Amino acid sequence: MNIEKFKQEGYQGFVTVESLMKNECLNVPNEKGIYLILKNGTQKEFLSESVGGHFKGKNPTVAISVLDNKWIEESDIIYIGQAGGGSSGATLKKRLKQYMRFGKGEPVGHWSGRYIWQLKENRNLIVCWRPTPNEDPRVIEKEMIETFESSYGGKPFANIAG
Repeated sequence: MNIEKFKQEGYQGFVTVESLMKNECLNVPNEKGIYLILKNGTQKEFLSESVGGHFKGKNPTVAISVLDNKWIEESDIIYIGQAGGGSSGATLKKRLKQYMRFGKGEPVGHWSGRYIWQLKENRNLIVCWRPTPNEDPRVIEKEMIETFESSYGGKPFANIAG
């Protein structure tokens, strides 16, 4: 994985999911922005049951064949997310805290990106973020996903919507 490339693009953090869970996203900024979930050498090994929370009673588990079809071996990026786009008051810290709580099995509203919680090595994934104080993160996220699709023929592994 080429972390230097992401650093040159302004990304910060580069911490594991496990460390974000343990320190409750302590060093994540209270600003709107974009975040990425990166493979960190993660192998394509799936759990039969998701460890994610059952938000509104819905089971986040999907068939392994669905996960297998979404996996893009050639890419380090497995999820592109945003916080604070449009009229949302969410910050990177708030959104990533929700995501980590969902990954601990809590029934919180972070349904998007749930496929990572069926990866066997989900706690070893790397998280980085880029504050976008003067730009709408939704617009950036949309452009990034479109660029990804052009390069790889599909959305990142855990990007499901749209």
